[in-house]
Amino acid sequence: MSVIKIVDLEYSYDGKRKILNKINMEFEEGKVYAIIGPSGCGKTTLLSLIGGLEETSSGEIYFDNQEIKEYGLAKHRKNHVSFVFQNYNLIDYMNAIENVKLTAKCDAGTILEKMGLTKEETKRNVLKLSGGQQQRVAIARALASDTKVILADEPTGNLDESMAKEIINILIEMAHKLKKCIIIVTHSNEIAKNVDVVYRLKRGMIQKIEKND
Repeated sequence: MSVIKIVDLEYSYDGKRKILNKINMEFEEGKVYAIIGPSGCGKTTLLSLIGGLEETSSGEIYFDNQEIKEYGLAKHRKNHVSFVFQNYNLIDYMNAIENVKLTAKCDAGTILEKMGLTKEETKRNVLKLSGGQQQRVAIARALASDTKVILADEPTGNLDESMAKEIINILIEMAHKLKKCIIIVTHSNEIAKNVDVVYRLKRGMIQKIEKND
């Protein structure tokens, strides 16, 4: 059963230039999705709409069969979704454990160690961690929450290829184990090759593609 369902979604800037046109999609728990497409095609906009950061021009987005605008976008953001941004968005005066504890419904130290940080690193101020370690903290913070959906905007964009592959493998493993629905916006073909389901966004239209396309 789908946790997120999108029906005839449209979005326009200033009511003129249509970015998204009649988008219909469904997302299930325990799966990792990639949304790919050229720069400026509306991938981040689509992610923002799913997360309740923006309001649709027309159409509906449902979380567990309840329309998110009716539920309230602020409540939807707070209770239903967690975000992983390319620039991490960590609280820079806190250490790694303190950042994860902001959302944690489980032991913050344990999940950070599962993400590959040592006990010493979890107690460091996040600004003293490498970019890859900071991204691990950001992902751990999302995974540690009790939200069903994680929305990741280019989560490996600042990482080298080896680190990016490791991060994606962790996301996939955790999604399957914790029954999270993870939706990733990306330019990375490596991510697209490894996730469960791939969608391509082009000229405002969405298409589910086969993994060997």
